[in-house]
Amino acid sequence: MKMTEGQRVGKERTGWRPDRLREQREAHGLTLERAGERLREVAEQAKLKGILKGIPAGNPQTLWQHEQGEVYPGPHYRRAYCLLYRATEPDLGFRNALPGEETTFKLTPMDDRVTGAHVLAVERAIHRIAPGSVEADHFALQQRIIDAWKRRHTGGDPHRPVLILVGGYAGSGKTELARFFVQLTGWPLLDKDPLTRPLVERLLVALGGDPNDRHTELYRERVRSVEYDCLMQSAMANIKCGISTVLSAPFIAEMTDPEWMQRLSNRAASMGVDVFPVWVQCDEESMREYITFRSAARDAWKLARWDEYMATIDLDLRPAVPHLVVDNRLGTAVSLADQARQAMGAMYA
Repeated sequence: MKMTEGQRVGKERTGWRPDRLREQREAHGLTLERAGERLREVAEQAKLKGILKGIPAGNPQTLWQHEQGEVYPGPHYRRAYCLLYRATEPDLGFRNALPGEETTFKLTPMDDRVTGAHVLAVERAIHRIAPGSVEADHFALQQRIIDAWKRRHTGGDPHRPVLILVGGYAGSGKTELARFFVQLTGWPLLDKDPLTRPLVERLLVALGGDPNDRHTELYRERVRSVEYDCLMQSAMANIKCGISTVLSAPFIAEMTDPEWMQRLSNRAASMGVDVFPVWVQCDEESMREYITFRSAARDAWKLARWDEYMATIDLDLRPAVPHLVVDNRLGTAVSLADQARQAMGAMYA
């Protein structure tokens, strides 16, 4: 089922205040035409095209419909608006704020040469990592990522290498968060889908299946294990060389299996590597919206049978081992990551 932006009407969205878009535009002294031009510019600069397959057109008629409440902006428009006006979705009236979303973030110590708004933007985004279990040390990973970002410009990293597993359901935003960690630290990213998709598709066809199958017993019993084996062997090749690495995959079965996680931690520890499981929390509507907009063939079954798919999902699921959590309900964490990327772009352009 393909959902278009025009199907999302404002009155159906809890907390939407379309008048705030007009107020922001007028406060910035922009006409509808100029606001559209600037939207396209910030989307290009933030490389939103590569993320959601389409730069917002930004034509005046569409912006007018957003401001009048006739059309609720799609995710690519909302992200571009937040970047244009340097604001969050609640600030722009797209939705109500989540409990605790309006938070003051403390700055960590930094080099005197690295000061300014970009540091605050980065730290606000990284502070979305919270403890998902009592034993998890979220401050350790926060500081490691921020330190690595700063040391990219001064050289050297005194810490042990780290292996970050970013997991979550389809459309939760895990790939976006993993990319953000990589952009800060310079560590390599191993994303399961682009890394293994050609192998998985050919293997499914060879076994007489559908190349886009991700839901049948054929995939789960004969292909999935090979897919994750490829991912983890690639990760081991990196950490054997002492290279910190970020992995992006659902990791649903893996993170909920204490024995699997213990074996990974033991193997990594034997090589002097720390493992950090990070779970990305999201809500049903946001996941469906993101999956719809990315239009991947492997998601066709999910969208066509959404209720059946959701019946297999537990939104309260958490890893069975000490872990960290990033709350990306309503796209909050990805929005902060966008703000930080923009700030870093201004700093390092």
